Amino acid sequence: LHDAGWLDDGDIIADPNFEAGSVNYELMMPFRMARLRKAATRFFAEAKKVERASYDAFCLETSDWLDDFSLFMALEQSFGEDFPWQDWPAELAIRDPAALRDAEAVHANEIAFWKFCQWCFFEQWSRLKSYANARGIEIVGDVPIFVALQSADVWAHRELFELDSAGRPTVVAGVPGDKFSSNGQLWGNPLYHWFSHASDGYRWWAERMRRATALYDLIRIDHFRGFESYWEIPANAKTAIDGRWRPGPESELFDAIRNTIGKLPLIAEDLGIITADVTALRKELGLPGMRILQFAFDGKPNNQYLPHNFEADTVVYTGTHDNDTTRGWWASLSEHERDYVRRYLSVSGDSIHWDLIRAASASVAAFAIFPMQDVLGLDSAYRMNRPGDATGWWEWRFTWDQVAPWNANNLAEITRLYGRCRIIQDLSSKLQTPQE
Repeated sequence: LHDAGWLDDGDIIADPNFEAGSVNYELMMPFRMARLRKAATRFFAEAKKVERASYDAFCLETSDWLDDFSLFMALEQSFGEDFPWQDWPAELAIRDPAALRDAEAVHANEIAFWKFCQWCFFEQWSRLKSYANARGIEIVGDVPIFVALQSADVWAHRELFELDSAGRPTVVAGVPGDKFSSNGQLWGNPLYHWFSHASDGYRWWAERMRRATALYDLIRIDHFRGFESYWEIPANAKTAIDGRWRPGPESELFDAIRNTIGKLPLIAEDLGIITADVTALRKELGLPGMRILQFAFDGKPNNQYLPHNFEADTVVYTGTHDNDTTRGWWASLSEHERDYVRRYLSVSGDSIHWDLIRAASASVAAFAIFPMQDVLGLDSAYRMNRPGDATGWWEWRFTWDQVAPWNANNLAEITRLYGRCRIIQDLSSKLQTPQE
């Protein structure tokens, strides 16, 4: 925004209280939104013809979702972010056409602002993705299976969700108890009314995935098991325990998407309670599943997360965003468990994060993915997320003083040895000797 001329030098000075090593959302969000509003005001007053043409073209191309989103955001700002859309004036909550036209006229400037924000993001992301792709780097994105109740998607497509006549959910999403939480997880998202989706050929889903393919080279589709069957929880439940399994759309959904937009580069997040039917659906669709090394070492040689049990249609992680860091995980193990890990990998465990990175890289898995915390060898203090805890997470970010050349060299050497990235082959001659 500064380079484009919509912000001055003084606008991009960071708040001195911004904490290095974590994202302080309470400080960041008002700081950033104020500058976006200033940039938008200047853009609409001073934009050159070519810049305005780019903005107008974007608004036209994305009008199928952008118009509803921008009006929703404008109304949410008007009524207050904590005021659910179900409590807006009835004519707006039910989307009476005349009321929507009046709202568009009243909130025209606010609508334009939100369209400007989206245009800025897509322009900048497109440049970033092109830069990465030109250097042989592909971007893996995430598409959650569910969306938020307080969203333009639900407001604009009430018929596609399990809602009552007032627009409130009758049942909500979650999962039963597992190794992360004995009470399960009560997510609270509205569930899909799959019959309505099927009746129009899953058009909403097809368009959602079309947009995702423009943003990412590979798409990790979250909670894949929910497409085979999902956990339905009464909307008034206090925990996820009192739910029941309900049938999902299975391959019908994915066939409809493929018929609309073509083959999808998907990774199936198939963690949690996975039945033979879920695995059969994944294999029928030809999608790789996920394997987590931190789940592997229970002492049972048939554990599906042990590398010798992998199949090629696999994406292996040392740990995901929901796990502890590998060093934190190692510190939590009993000596008996550590002994099993050491014997299985034939290592001392002194650099357990590199041991797991190497084991993942050497496996037959199609892809191997490592959290930055593991590349840097960080402990539990740097964990990304703890499932079930709503606050205090998703705030970690690395700082450059944590990164030494040998971190990259070690990763590059392992990547080269196991043929994980062809670009590394060209760089290998320039690498320093790896260190532990």
